[in-house]
Amino acid sequence: MDGRAHGAGVESWRAQRNAALRREIGWLTLVGLGWLREGANRVGSDPDNEVVLPSGQARAGTVVVSNGTATATGDFTHAGNAARSLPLTSDTDGDATMLELGTIRLCLIERGGRLAIRTWDTTSSARRDFDGIDHWPVDGRWRVDARYDATPGRTLEVPDALGTVEEQASPGEVVFELGSVIHRLQGLSGGESGELWLVFADGTNGAESYGGGRFLYTGVPDADGRVSVDFNRAYNPPCVFSPFATCPLPWPENRLDVRIEAGERMWPIEDRALA
Repeated sequence: MDGRAHGAGVESWRAQRNAALRREIGWLTLVGLGWLREGANRVGSDPDNEVVLPSGQARAGTVVVSNGTATATGDFTHAGNAARSLPLTSDTDGDATMLELGTIRLCLIERGGRLAIRTWDTTSSARRDFDGIDHWPVDGRWRVDARYDATPGRTLEVPDALGTVEEQASPGEVVFELGSVIHRLQGLSGGESGELWLVFADGTNGAESYGGGRFLYTGVPDADGRVSVDFNRAYNPPCVFSPFATCPLPWPENRLDVRIEAGERMWPIEDRALA
């Protein structure tokens, strides 16, 4: 791929990335996360509720948890119908049941065996004021040819922003050279065609880029085990945009002792020194 085509491809990817961030249900509109307990959990803007909403009624409804399942009753609607003991599907079971309450959207998520209600506000100021993400200029030197090493049956202990650690399958790792030094990154499953999802840290973290690392999807490995790793497409995890996200963090083996001066920088720019 020549330099012009590569640059155009990265810019197109960035445009799609920014469009996705501007969606009604996205990281820029995520405004709440309420952990649920067994029994009745109150939902509303009153701070005494188990699930606190950013606005609206002091008490909008209730989510009842019983033996790992949840139902919702209240002023919420789903698919245009009032919620009356409505069974909720979590994000780990497929398409989560989305509840609506004015400009507020809510759904059930499961993390580390615990249930929570995730809340979005479609009119959030972060979404309204978003004008893109700062990034390093596209540079073909950061598009590296790597070797794919399959690791069938391997599991990794992946930490997250909640302070928990979960075991996840790792189908393989990528091996590549930067500055005459060989590096490895262990991958998580990234797609049905064999792409890897890389959660990595590097020497720019904490100032120029997010302190909690960045994410990147590889290309599809070919029959000879070659795979493209384009750091120009490294992107910020959801925790950059909302304190209510539940992001995986780089584990020791995925902390690179090199500066990756490519991809997305810290967002917003004025917060870079605080990362």
